[in-house]
Order: sequence, then C-alpha cells, then structure tokens
Amino acid sequence: MGDRWQVEVDRSICIGSAQCVHRAQGAFRLDSGMQSHPVEPETDANEKVLEAAENCPVEAIMITLLGSGEPVFPPEE
Repeated sequence: MGDRWQVEVDRSICIGSAQCVHRAQGAFRLDSGMQSHPVEPETDANEKVLEAAENCPVEAIMITLLGSGEPVFPPEE
C-alpha cells in the first residue's frame, strides 16, 4: 500500500496563477475568488501533485504524510 497525503493550499498567499491546475489536472481547482483548492485534500501520493507544489510560484501548496504529519513538501530544512 502506498503513502497517503494531506494536501493544503495556503489561501493567504495563493495568487491564483493556476499552475497547479495545469500541472495536476483534476487535483486542484480555482474558486470564484481565483484561489486554488485541492479537489481531494486526502489523496494517494501522486507525482503530478508533488510537481504542482514544487512549481507553485509562491509555494502556497503544502503536502504532508497523512497520519504522521511528516512534511513531503516543502521539505524540512
């Protein structure tokens, strides 16, 4: 069984670039205020979701391991 992730978007810094929507189609959506939301906040580990987080221009996407809360992205320094 693979890892499960908790995906969150910090809407206080999201600028609505929609990079996440384009990089991980079906995993993110923009609301009427042009801010991103994960379609499924709890999801199986997914390379496209990680790619979306890594390429967010303001690093608004956070991914943690479901259950433990261990950071997947951004990584701990």
